[in-house]
Amino acid sequence: MDEYDVIIIGSGPAGLTAGIYAGRQGLKTLILEKQLAGGAGLMVPNMENYPGFELITGKLLIDYTKKQALKYAKINEMEEVKKLEIMGEHEIKVSSQKAEYKTKSVILCTGTTHRKLNAPGEEEFLGRGVFYCAVCDGPLFMGKRILVVGGGNTAIQGALYLDTIGSYIAVAHRRDELRAEKYLQDKLKEKDIAMFWNSVVDEIKGEMFVKSVVLLNKKTNEKKEYPIDGIFIAVGDMPSNNIAKDIGVETDKSGYIITDKGQKTNITGIYSAGDITGGVNQWVVACGEGAVAALSAYDDIMRTS
Repeated sequence: MDEYDVIIIGSGPAGLTAGIYAGRQGLKTLILEKQLAGGAGLMVPNMENYPGFELITGKLLIDYTKKQALKYAKINEMEEVKKLEIMGEHEIKVSSQKAEYKTKSVILCTGTTHRKLNAPGEEEFLGRGVFYCAVCDGPLFMGKRILVVGGGNTAIQGALYLDTIGSYIAVAHRRDELRAEKYLQDKLKEKDIAMFWNSVVDEIKGEMFVKSVVLLNKKTNEKKEYPIDGIFIAVGDMPSNNIAKDIGVETDKSGYIITDKGQKTNITGIYSAGDITGGVNQWVVACGEGAVAALSAYDDIMRTS
């Protein structure tokens, strides 16, 4: 069983930053990622508020960060953690589908998953017109009619990206105003992208692929069907907290992991950072939390060794 000082679960901005800081402190560090390194960061089409870059894609920033992290930590992609076991104080067993590890501390950077609409047709047409990542799947819809559902940053960033690649875009939002940052709202107005206010998806229709969507106006209670080729859903996220809850890590009423200022959870040796902790879901915040978690783990290991 390989032994580490720190094992970081998840390799988004928080996880990669934690890896850099832990490794630079001389801790033997492993990052385990169930998919490809980057997490939700890979889905950000364009970012204009990350310090030092006036404009950068999520993928490029992840590439830079991953390259830096590899100098200080080992990164195992496509290795999903299945179970954590507390063996003693600062003695934790980490089990993945590939191996078992022993570590003094764990930093949970497991992020979130896409929230679903639970509308008729959503599951049926998943991958056949229903998608959750504009950057990942948007290029399939150049010149096509697309409905983006949601009113936050992810939804509006996705709509703007799809517009730039030549898709015909409309946005449906269940309220009469957006939650997205002002600069994104301003860009949306500049592009003159069509909006369906106070509207929710009542049904997604099609044959082999999506052909139309039925929208319900919550104010008028009127339903209308519109022809579309695809629908991108961005209505929020749910915390990926299963392995944390299995060992008794405390979460808030929404399922986000509760931490103190040092990113420590209620269990000794377990820390958390990034979107899984709730609060302000911003790249720079995730990086900051990852750095704090790694330094807290280092301090605790030094104090108990």
